[in-house]
Amino acid sequence: MSVHEAAGAATSRARRPRPRDDDSTAPLPPAPAWLDVAVDAAADRKAIDLKLLDLRGKCDYTDFFLICSGRSDRQVAAIAESIDERLRGEGQKPLHIEGMGQGRWVLLDYADLVVHVFDPPTRDFYRLERLWSDAPVLREIEGDGSSPAQAGVGGAAEAAEDGAG
Repeated sequence: MSVHEAAGAATSRARRPRPRDDDSTAPLPPAPAWLDVAVDAAADRKAIDLKLLDLRGKCDYTDFFLICSGRSDRQVAAIAESIDERLRGEGQKPLHIEGMGQGRWVLLDYADLVVHVFDPPTRDFYRLERLWSDAPVLREIEGDGSSPAQAGVGGAAEAAEDGAG
């Protein structure tokens, strides 16, 4: 078996079919905590307009999208590298990475999470948020993250606020 065949076999084993759930009233299980790690890694590199979308029941190939932007090719690459480094620390290894050399659109595929890091013109052109506008937004940080922290996917920020009052 060639290296390419082995890689293809590993990818096909790792990617499982995702049944569509037509019962929209059924509660979804909590999102994995490592999603917050990905969002925080992007925010730490001053990513612009972060959105974590919940695609469970809407998409066959992943459960979540993290979409964000960087102001330059270097920042796009730095954001993607930071996310990858932090997720590897959580035991999450990407199945595939594309675009790291160009810095206009980097895609990191972790099966359950697909990360899209864009430069602003490319993000504006593809408008993934518009394409998936019916997906719930689990976490959103507008601008470059200098605004107050948003609630995490597990609700940890909300719990901390409730306990402080």
